[in-house]
Amino acid sequence: MALSGLEIYKLLPKTNCKDCGFPTCLAFAMQLAAKKASLDKCPHVSAEAKQALEGASQPPIKLVTVGTGDGKLQIGNETVMFRHEETFHHPAGVGFLIEDSLDDAALKKKLDKINKLQFERVGQRIGANVVAIKSASGDAAKFSQVVKSVCGSTKLNIVLVAEDPKVLAAGVEASKDRRPLLHGANKANVDEMVKVAKGAGLPLVAVASGLEEIAELTQKIKAAGVEEIVIDTGPKDLTAKVNDLTYARRMALRKTFRPLGYPAIAFTTSSEPADEIAEAASFISKYAGIVIMKNCEPEEVLPILATRQDLYNDPQKPVQVEPKVYDIGNVTKESPLIVTTNFSITYYTVAGEVEASKVPTRIMACDAEGMSVLTAWAAEKFTPETITRMLGTVNADSLVSHHTIVIPGYVAVMSGKLEEGSGWKIQVGPREASGLPNYLKNFKV
Repeated sequence: MALSGLEIYKLLPKTNCKDCGFPTCLAFAMQLAAKKASLDKCPHVSAEAKQALEGASQPPIKLVTVGTGDGKLQIGNETVMFRHEETFHHPAGVGFLIEDSLDDAALKKKLDKINKLQFERVGQRIGANVVAIKSASGDAAKFSQVVKSVCGSTKLNIVLVAEDPKVLAAGVEASKDRRPLLHGANKANVDEMVKVAKGAGLPLVAVASGLEEIAELTQKIKAAGVEEIVIDTGPKDLTAKVNDLTYARRMALRKTFRPLGYPAIAFTTSSEPADEIAEAASFISKYAGIVIMKNCEPEEVLPILATRQDLYNDPQKPVQVEPKVYDIGNVTKESPLIVTTNFSITYYTVAGEVEASKVPTRIMACDAEGMSVLTAWAAEKFTPETITRMLGTVNADSLVSHHTIVIPGYVAVMSGKLEEGSGWKIQVGPREASGLPNYLKNFKV
């Protein structure tokens, strides 16, 4: 049973020493109760209190690390069911399945495609971060060879998939420096699989068709000494799989049911691109820590990466670009100067339309705390005063000779006050960014 903040506070030293990083012991206790802090931050807690608080201090979903270095993937340790309650902290890994039955040419071709799956969207780099290597041959030597080839060809994190512990051990030996996730511990092989994972200090996937069986497996694996566990309820239709993922998350967060308090991995089953995209997007939304796909075509992967990016952005901190002037094309002092906010989606939408117009243009992104034009205007973050200050900050007088700025049509109401306060000529542009190409082609001062 989870303890309340006050119950936890009674077991703490109550010295308010701040060594834990919080101003008071009560504040620390509240963070412990909310699963947002760990007990090891308090260096003065007694052994008796530590034992009593052990359960309360553990995150409801275990944090699991796959890989090493800057590119490592961390999954789990989530504290809410819904993004609007707080935020999701550890973005799901997106990866692709490679079977050891592929010949060298097919393997190289697929790895080349996977390595190129990096994109820029609203100012952020997004991309794949996992390769899952499956033993389809059942041959340990073949599996080891393919694992070595993959490790030598990509820096992405590795998942090793095999039901035979000896085959899996061969894969571990070939990738021991990459800290792979081991997949395939089931009721029949769990003892041998635990030996492989424990011996190498690696995370292990518990596989069973039902959550009750998963709970039994995770308890057995943990009791044997493997702490980092990922769960997988196997291939199912989309509805059944999402139900499993959702129920496991709910049991971990709402009921503090430790045997299901682990992140999950999900493999897509459809070979049809549109169906696979729907599967993968659903798994990311509800609530897989790693999603492994079959297809790796850019047009199929980008929607999945965009879904992940949108879900794992902090809803209280809009994605922003740096407030400054951006030059699109070979600008001169006669080029238009248009004004917008620094909300990433707004800026990149505007920038895309400006590029499409092929008219060299300067875009001044005003600091509006990451709000869109109308939202910022309503919140008084995008006003004649803020635009005037921005003109001075970027020394706009030195950028254009025509002393004219173009404001969004939706805030045309501010044009008179802005012209009077800034001393600049104001032109009202189109309401929608889609109107910019035609507007810029006919721009006159």
